[in-house]
Amino acid sequence: MAFRAWLRPTTRLVVALVVVAVGWALATWGSHRLHTALAGRDVAPASFKVLIFSKTAAFRHGSIAAATTAITNLGAQNNFTVDTTEDASAFAAANLAQYQAVIFLMTTGDVLDAAQQTAFETYIRAGNGYVGVHSASDTEYSWLWYGGLVGAYFSNHPAIQTATVRIEDKLHPSTAGLTDPWVRTDEWCNFQTNPRNHVTVLARLDETTYSGGTMSDHPIAWYHSYDGGRAWYTAGGHTEESYAEPQFLQHLLGGIKYAAGAAPAKCVRDVNGNGRGDVVDIITTTLEPLCAAVVTEAASRWRQPLAP
Repeated sequence: MAFRAWLRPTTRLVVALVVVAVGWALATWGSHRLHTALAGRDVAPASFKVLIFSKTAAFRHGSIAAATTAITNLGAQNNFTVDTTEDASAFAAANLAQYQAVIFLMTTGDVLDAAQQTAFETYIRAGNGYVGVHSASDTEYSWLWYGGLVGAYFSNHPAIQTATVRIEDKLHPSTAGLTDPWVRTDEWCNFQTNPRNHVTVLARLDETTYSGGTMSDHPIAWYHSYDGGRAWYTAGGHTEESYAEPQFLQHLLGGIKYAAGAAPAKCVRDVNGNGRGDVVDIITTTLEPLCAAVVTEAASRWRQPLAP
């Protein structure tokens, strides 16, 4: 009798409707769970936060807007938060405490007063980071602590032109993966002093490939531990076109991550005593001078004629 009842059209229709309803409910539940999981991933907290400071008291670069947009986009693409300001009052202890790094984006001239300078010094001494881009070296000439932080002060520059950049440190997050030699067009700064003796040079200009260089040994990007914090500087970035170059953006992103403490510098050390080089992270001020010596030794070819 049960089998005969199953054969009735009305019974089969009811069963089919029940099966469809159950299937729909399960599919909706699964879709809801997937949507919830994706939504949770979308709103994951940022890994770190940086402040762009682009105040100018002398020459103002027309590329500041493009650079600000590019860095903001890097933050969105790489899960960190970017705030922007040209208001020096942002340099107060309570405000700076929310950031892991401050980016001096093409600043020029005297941009901070004495109290703001003290707040920034305290911020760096607390283990935070500094990023200097291009004319950040044309900033605060009378503030000697800042001169040590940036690494070298700007002197002059020739016309915008194409030049060859030689990568000295291929392990640092800001230079790993860059083409070597790296040929690009920018405004190439000369500096008042050579910073090589107190920073780790990441890249240098080959002065035989352009006109107007005055330094012979010409560092163009570098990093160092400074007064308890981290400092990274690149002289590139004068032109708007720089901020559409994938490799320059890669360079900039690595520098920001290093300064924020999100990507450690690396070097090769015989840490196991086996006579073999091992790649290690530079996570302490003690290790960095040792690693800088290794990088300097590996890059000693700057004293010799450059390879074509």
